[in-house]
Amino acid sequence: MEKEITIYDIAKRLKLSPATVSRALNDHPAINSDTKTLITAMARQMGYRTNTFASNLRRQRTNTIGVIVPRLNSNFMSTVLAGMEKVANEASYNLIISQSLESVKKEIANAKTMFNSRVDGLLVSVAYDTDKFDHFEAFIKKGIPLLFFDRVIEHKQCTSIVIDNVKAGYDAATHLIEQGCRRIVHVTGNLKRNVYADRLTGYQQALRQHGLPFDESLVMITDLSQEAGTEAAKRMQAMPERPDGVFVTNDFCAVCCLITLKKLGVSVPDDIAVVGFNDDPVSQVVEPDLTTIHYPGAKMGEVAAQSLINHLNGLLDIQTTNKIILHSELVVRHSSLKSGK
Repeated sequence: MEKEITIYDIAKRLKLSPATVSRALNDHPAINSDTKTLITAMARQMGYRTNTFASNLRRQRTNTIGVIVPRLNSNFMSTVLAGMEKVANEASYNLIISQSLESVKKEIANAKTMFNSRVDGLLVSVAYDTDKFDHFEAFIKKGIPLLFFDRVIEHKQCTSIVIDNVKAGYDAATHLIEQGCRRIVHVTGNLKRNVYADRLTGYQQALRQHGLPFDESLVMITDLSQEAGTEAAKRMQAMPERPDGVFVTNDFCAVCCLITLKKLGVSVPDDIAVVGFNDDPVSQVVEPDLTTIHYPGAKMGEVAAQSLINHLNGLLDIQTTNKIILHSELVVRHSSLKSGK
């Protein structure tokens, strides 16, 4: 292996003091522009790399923010990360991103890696099966700010950024009821997670307010995958008393369900009206296009990153508020509009 080039090597080659080289590479105003240009060119020619790690240890700051998400292969999460990246770049912060793959075991390992990487703060959306806070306690004890988004864990020293999932679930179910639906299936995810538990609550509230009974057999708890959408459609088709509406808490799963229903000879929306969640691009390319809840992913990412960075820079104390709620809205398209309504 080639020896790592240091400022002493550059200083020796140029017959300058190491202090002068160091100042020039750090753009110190005491060094004139010609000398800076000479030193920078030599550093590049010799393959010099700044020792960021050593510099960060001296400053007790790394200008990095850790991000842990359940999965990277999700359109919603991609838009959230794009929002975070935009704000972080503008503030000269870097993101270290990892995924738990919906496993609390992997999430625990990710949290440990982030802590040992000395991130300045941590943004987290938790895995399906996370039910304890223990693996984040080290951040609290060390005074490292921790902010949850989308799928959150309530903690008195942490801020959460969410939408009003109860209202979103209520709006989706109410729309189906207003279209004449009376037996509405709800396809959802693990109810340990706030997002799915709250959307179920909203669905139940809509039924109750419109005088419809809650039937537990119409609630399907799944992993919201492609296969789950296909299976949900087959189960609906096989029911003795077929449902006339379905609210799925994820657009990708909803689209798979809609396509399978059509393959089974079910007319969408006249036989079964379909509503999804997130407003992913796929909702607009399926036929009929999908009614859904618009979830402001990019905005959530921007608010999460900006709140954390403002806290780190002393402009905001995120611990003064436990929850930031963003606006979501129902987007009505053809998959739920029954004839004559």
